[in-house]
Amino acid sequence: MVVLYEHPVSPYAQKVKIALAEKGVTFESRLPDLVGGSDAEFTALNPRREVPTLIDGDTAVFDSTIILEYAEERWPTPALLPVRPAERARVRMLEELCDTYYEAINWGVFEIRFFKRTTGALADGLLERAARQVAGVNTYLDRQLGDRPWFNGAAFGWGDLSVVPHVYAAALTGNPPAAGSRLAAWFERVQQRPSVAETFKAVTEALPGFEMIPQLVASGHFKREYRDHRLEWMIRSGGEAIVRDGMAKGNIRFATELT
Repeated sequence: MVVLYEHPVSPYAQKVKIALAEKGVTFESRLPDLVGGSDAEFTALNPRREVPTLIDGDTAVFDSTIILEYAEERWPTPALLPVRPAERARVRMLEELCDTYYEAINWGVFEIRFFKRTTGALADGLLERAARQVAGVNTYLDRQLGDRPWFNGAAFGWGDLSVVPHVYAAALTGNPPAAGSRLAAWFERVQQRPSVAETFKAVTEALPGFEMIPQLVASGHFKREYRDHRLEWMIRSGGEAIVRDGMAKGNIRFATELT
């Protein structure tokens, strides 16, 4: 049995779930204890304490991109990567951009809208800036899509499952693709795929549970991870005060130190 430690709202977990569904790989979904941080089994499997983490027999794999690469080799049919090396590089670059640039914008919006890190003028300013950034990245993605039916080319694949979690998260928070754009048409089309529809259904079912999260964050029981592209987004977008406040209150965390 394949096991996937995940959270339905994580875009990194979403792309792995879509990939596994497309390949017909049955897996057991497990939600690690990300609030209490006392899930010793999960920590032993993934020292970074991040989702997703894939368990295939005696093999444990973390990091969503590495999991996708493992799945492509472990279950090669149907292939999700394009055939030509240049096309493979193209969709991998789309994945990198979405994972490190687009994700950070959506993550920042979630910090404000769902986790109530700040209110008032600072919140309004950050949300306004995020909306402009989403519009920019969506315009970029529209150009990258061009006249292709799918980001992968003629068929759905790696490029599409890498892009759609981030476009979905932006749309969920009020920043959908521009009406009439090629990206908007693709987004409507891609949501009809069973693998994508089922993955996003799990998101809508999980979101009501977020109502208690602001209190858990304020109490320090739930520490959101601020590192790499996320920390950079918060600083450059004007949220340095949020980072300092989180550090002072102990309700943010950085990369876990190995022992």
